[in-house]
Amino acid sequence: MNGNDALPASAGPIEKVLYEVKKTVVGQDLLLERMIVALLARGHILVEGVPGLAKTLAVKSLAEAIGGQFHRVQFTPDLVPADIVGTRIYHQPTGEFQVQVGPVFTNLLLADEINRAPAKVQSALLEVMQERQVTIGRETHRVPNPFLVMATQNPIENEGVYPLPEAQVDRFMMKVLVGYPTQSEEFVVVQRALAPGAALQRIIDPETLSGLQQAADRVYVDPSLIEFAVSLAHATRDPARVGLSDLTRYITFGASPRSSISLVLAARALAYVRGREYAVPEDLTDLALDVLRHRLVLSYEALSDDLTPDDILAKILANTPVPEPAGRGR
Repeated sequence: MNGNDALPASAGPIEKVLYEVKKTVVGQDLLLERMIVALLARGHILVEGVPGLAKTLAVKSLAEAIGGQFHRVQFTPDLVPADIVGTRIYHQPTGEFQVQVGPVFTNLLLADEINRAPAKVQSALLEVMQERQVTIGRETHRVPNPFLVMATQNPIENEGVYPLPEAQVDRFMMKVLVGYPTQSEEFVVVQRALAPGAALQRIIDPETLSGLQQAADRVYVDPSLIEFAVSLAHATRDPARVGLSDLTRYITFGASPRSSISLVLAARALAYVRGREYAVPEDLTDLALDVLRHRLVLSYEALSDDLTPDDILAKILANTPVPEPAGRGR
């Protein structure tokens, strides 16, 4: 569905939000769907793509459609952790220190070009991404709910950048690769640039989104699908278990247990987005690359053979038995 199509009268709140966002964002269907999945599953997204692909616009438009706060932080080498989470400031009239919160206190946070800031700044996001709280001095402050971090990084530059530590990469539920638009999509992008930008309406509010999250939590996931997710994660650590012992030399570290959890939670949310009360194997296989690709640490041999995590995961997916579709069989 694109922004020019008529919205069916029976459309639910999620379809209405996507319809509204598509008034400004052309294409990028996969990115928008993954953003909605992350919101429903309470996860975070790492987006990799060259500049100019509407990554910032997508997050800002989504924030407007859900009526949430949106903050954008441009990561640069001179940032310090206090610029992100906040700090204590001395208030001279009272002689006391007061807490000044940082831009992480929002609903949607865009960490733009996150790999341009040093590790101490990147690690400042660890607590808030995992615990949804920030500790400043001796005080702990909760961030608003819902809360989503979308971080971007540019894959074509390697000067003046700091690769994300594995511990932080693992906090992202998904890593989405954003490609160039098609020729017809780019035509629409240029055409829209000639006219004033469309004004977006608030379709839902954060409280409604919290209700949608709870509804997604009630989607049934069959134990066979959980077993499938665990099997995929284990196969990245020991490819020989799925008959791919030749891949062992390419993987230094496989996916963590957090990957199994993320895959099941994301698949549950995707099933809800697709209008089902139960998850099916396709929900997991569609998300497997996004959930697992950033959690593999490849060996130098893989790099020398020009192998990517997606190449390895594709072989693992092809060799891992997929369970039969199961309905709400409780």
